[in-house]
Amino acid sequence: MAVLGRGVVPAETPILRADDLGALRGDGIFETMHLRAGRPWLLDQHLARMSRSAARLELALPPRAALVELVDQTAAAWDPAEEGGLRLVCTRGPETGGPVTVFATAFAIAPAIRRARREGVAVVTASLGYPVAAREAAPWLLGGAKTVSYAVNMASLRWAAGQGAEEVLWLSSEGYALEAPTATLVWLARKILWTVPPEQTGILAGTTARWLLDHAPALGYRAGERLVRPAELADADGVWLVSSVRGAAEVRSLDGVARKPAADTAALLDLLGYGR
Repeated sequence: MAVLGRGVVPAETPILRADDLGALRGDGIFETMHLRAGRPWLLDQHLARMSRSAARLELALPPRAALVELVDQTAAAWDPAEEGGLRLVCTRGPETGGPVTVFATAFAIAPAIRRARREGVAVVTASLGYPVAAREAAPWLLGGAKTVSYAVNMASLRWAAGQGAEEVLWLSSEGYALEAPTATLVWLARKILWTVPPEQTGILAGTTARWLLDHAPALGYRAGERLVRPAELADADGVWLVSSVRGAAEVRSLDGVARKPAADTAALLDLLGYGR
């Protein structure tokens, strides 16, 4: 762990005040990056998204150079021989006012994440309860911002576990697929690699998914964005949940209905640079 202005500190070091608004109210933002040979992948893209999140929250994010230095300090303390992740966090700071709280942590990739790359995941759908365009017209819903307010995300995953699944695919009130609590939906249909349009829906724009779609021609695919319903996904040539730490986890079943294994998962993981 490293703290802005202090550098690397022992992982058990207390760094948050009891009245930090990140802990009290979930008022903060973060980015998670994949560590490869001790270096964060897609750092520029993650910092750009963090800047957009900060703007939506009207949060005083420190200068980019300070964030890069903090990331470098954290990454330098990680064993480059071990695959890992790096999480960069910025909260609004003390309730009584003051500077933002900024820190970064490095962590090992969990066995469950590695298993999801190899074996895929069982997914259940769950409605978020509002229309697909609701966040676009309601800036207070913080569409597209990656905030630390993840209580709903974690509750969704616990509910999925109770249904015998590993992941959730959130739906709009009209029944369109949106995103997973910690991943972006990507699917293959007729040689086109698709994802859900973030601007239209207010979902988080996936950094890894965007890189994958931008490089889809390397696999012989075109790329696009559109709305999709779960019934359409049942007929897709492949469906994946994509994120920084997992790469691509194939959806092997959706709402209890098994899917035929995709022929392209290994190619996607190879292109993204993730081991299986």
